[in-house]
Amino acid sequence: MQYDSKRFVERDRNWHPPAYAPGYKTSVARSPQQALVSMQKPTVSELSGPDFRQLRMGPHDNDLLLNFRQDQSQGLPQGERIIMFGRVVDQFGKPVPHTLVEMWQANAGGRYRHRNDSYLAPLDPSFGGVGRTLTDEQGWYRFRTIKPGPYPWPNDPNSWRPSHIHVSVMGPSISTRLITQMYFEGDPLIPLCPIVHTLKDPEAVETMIGRLDMARSKPMDCLAYRFDLVVRGELQTYFENQ
Repeated sequence: MQYDSKRFVERDRNWHPPAYAPGYKTSVARSPQQALVSMQKPTVSELSGPDFRQLRMGPHDNDLLLNFRQDQSQGLPQGERIIMFGRVVDQFGKPVPHTLVEMWQANAGGRYRHRNDSYLAPLDPSFGGVGRTLTDEQGWYRFRTIKPGPYPWPNDPNSWRPSHIHVSVMGPSISTRLITQMYFEGDPLIPLCPIVHTLKDPEAVETMIGRLDMARSKPMDCLAYRFDLVVRGELQTYFENQ
């Protein structure tokens, strides 16, 4: 099947959350206080390259069970082992090959390896929480990791973030970088999350949920979750920074 990748189908902007959403408290301070201003057209350097096929990847860049170990004697990360995989495609189902996909997450206890994370859960000495990979010719990507834990955050007296993995898709150039997150199918915290509440269209929320895929799971090892990313058009995955 041939796809017309040049024809653009605009997404339905009605499902995008408002910049000012008092229920999501940090949006109040960062929402625009003045009328928006149109930016100049992007330059050639912003629209072209880099060619990610030339990016040198480490042997375990997409394997978070191994990429933080200092030596072979160090143990594996604690938590439920999972595979996260999917395809990056455009609005017509055409694959986006050789694009950089990055991810970062909390550990099994719900804590990030970040100096500003003061949650009481301990750090895992064998888990860094970051990974990267390139999509193949058909747009497929894959990570091996552990399922992150939920964690509290000071939005109100008892707000908890559902388990989630942050995902960055670079697209054809630096200026087309898009960021979203994958929630896990069946998580009861999803409908309780104030950030999720900013999305009024249930279909927008569904685009951010990874689906359990038993066919790709490894018996006696790990479950697999499929998370496809549609980077353009009306069926586009919901991205945070648009």
